[in-house]
Amino acid sequence: MRLLTVANLSAGYGEIDIVRDMNLSVDEREIVTIAGTNGAGKSTLVKAVMGLAPRCSGSIDFAGLDLLRLQAEDRVAAGISYVPQVANVFAPLTVLENLLVVEHVARRSERLSAMFDLFPALAARRRAAAGSLSGGERQQLAFARALMPQPKMMLLDEPTAALSPALVEQVLALISSLPDLGIAALVIEQRARQSLAISHRGYILDSGAIVLSGAASALLNDETMARYYLGRA
Repeated sequence: MRLLTVANLSAGYGEIDIVRDMNLSVDEREIVTIAGTNGAGKSTLVKAVMGLAPRCSGSIDFAGLDLLRLQAEDRVAAGISYVPQVANVFAPLTVLENLLVVEHVARRSERLSAMFDLFPALAARRRAAAGSLSGGERQQLAFARALMPQPKMMLLDEPTAALSPALVEQVLALISSLPDLGIAALVIEQRARQSLAISHRGYILDSGAIVLSGAASALLNDETMARYYLGRA
């Protein structure tokens, strides 16, 4: 069943449209990768869906709700979680405090237990300041915070950025498990080949517009487009 529908979306900053007339969708329990060149508008697209882009036009429907009428915090309450590329944890707060500040969480103690079961490394460091965590632990904490309110969809902006190859594999494995938790994911990822390999569908962006879309396997097998937009294997 369709969960997110973006239609004729333009978004940007000031008078400049970074994203122009964009149309895309995400189904329930589906992983969709957004790939493309640097500056293609990938992060602006995610911010528009989350309500963080200064200016948007068109329409964004999420589970029957008109997101353009909702503030960012109301979009969280509607079932959308966002993991930005940077500043995705509160560094001065402890791991536990980072999880407790999340709003719209039912059965908070149960959700805390579930997060510490899912991320045992965080359980061991629950009293540590988030700023003292390793890069991989910080990313786990960012995921745990996003999972706390049991979202219907997660927006992930470069979730593997600056991680070691081993940690990249761990993060991608976590993303691939989201449908089993009843969660869809819209993933912005520079490691496009690896992200598409765990995705159902993908969109390729260039200069603020979609230039190619389809099943992830088809995009990976399109040699010309893969070489130009996804980089060599």
